[in-house]
Amino acid sequence: MLGNFTYCNPTKLYFGKDALDGLNVELPKYGKNVLLVYGGGSIKKNGIYDKVVAILKANGKNIFEDAGVMPNPTFKKLNEGIERAKKAKADLILAVGGGSVCDYAKAVSVSVNCGENPWKKYFIRFDEPTCDIIPVGCVLTMVGTGSEMNGGSVITNHAQKLKIGHVFGESVFPKFSILNPEFTFTLPKYQMVSGIYDIMCHILEQYFSGTDDNTSDYIMEGLLRSLIHSANVAVENPTDYEARSNIMWTATWALNTLVAKGKTTDWMVHMLGQAVAAHTDATHGMTLAAVSMPYYRHILPYGTAKFARYAVNVWNVKPEGKTESQIANEGLEVMEGWMKKIGLVMNISELGATEEMLEGIVKSTRVMTGGYKILNKQDIRAILKASL
Repeated sequence: MLGNFTYCNPTKLYFGKDALDGLNVELPKYGKNVLLVYGGGSIKKNGIYDKVVAILKANGKNIFEDAGVMPNPTFKKLNEGIERAKKAKADLILAVGGGSVCDYAKAVSVSVNCGENPWKKYFIRFDEPTCDIIPVGCVLTMVGTGSEMNGGSVITNHAQKLKIGHVFGESVFPKFSILNPEFTFTLPKYQMVSGIYDIMCHILEQYFSGTDDNTSDYIMEGLLRSLIHSANVAVENPTDYEARSNIMWTATWALNTLVAKGKTTDWMVHMLGQAVAAHTDATHGMTLAAVSMPYYRHILPYGTAKFARYAVNVWNVKPEGKTESQIANEGLEVMEGWMKKIGLVMNISELGATEEMLEGIVKSTRVMTGGYKILNKQDIRAILKASL
């Protein structure tokens, strides 16, 4: 039974091959000074940087740059971005890149005028901003996080061995996002596949919660089937526009807060994966893949009916003559085979985690309460050992 909820998503999307033209519509709404945020420089190699800069100049903007945003943005980098935004007197932060760049831009946007330590305020206490927020726009070049249409921001604090996400309210959502599937074509396969699993994991984190007949679950099953089909096509042909556009659109709907409505949601795969990343700095989607199977097998007995439904409705497992538990386990086996087939990392040792790190990773793992089992330290330790 759906409970009471409020839904609002204020982000305006421009989708398709001509999506970048949307910048000409949006830029006049903001002041002269634009902080252009991007990562390691791939946008200069593939020509996206030149296209964006040309449009900024044509709209009379003063361009200030904040480059070098890493795949797991750090608190140290956030402090650097705050100073750059202050120096620029930024009226708009334009993030050009993947989810990490968008996450980072949002963290900068709420921190410039914060007046206190943003790590403590936003990523330890999870407060909402009470200061002026610099608006953010996104030009997406990698899909996975859904950061282009939500308030999420994940920052890594290396000194504290913590990687923590804050899901901010609607005031922090990007004002607009540009989604051209062609901008994702030059992404290396490892990054593409990592993003695909991040999308899948976002859906599953919301799907594997609750026992009611919830419309959101039906939507998520459709999203999952679309994602699996398009991923199979994209792995074979990375420039298949239909497949890449469907993956991009699924990524947005996976985490723009819609399918979470009426759900308690889980998020323990993310907590485990982020704890691994805090110690290894490994690619986000791959950390999720590496811990998923041990986690799902650990909680399956507490949510068997939902795992059986997932097996039948998403993976086409035939239920005849099988117990509910057998159906559920077969679904995970089929999923695991697919994960291996598309090239996902299946254990955390491949990502640099060692037996000696385990206790530190256990300590870094936040416990969530919305899934089928609330984990204790013993559970977390067992899952991580099985993930090695």
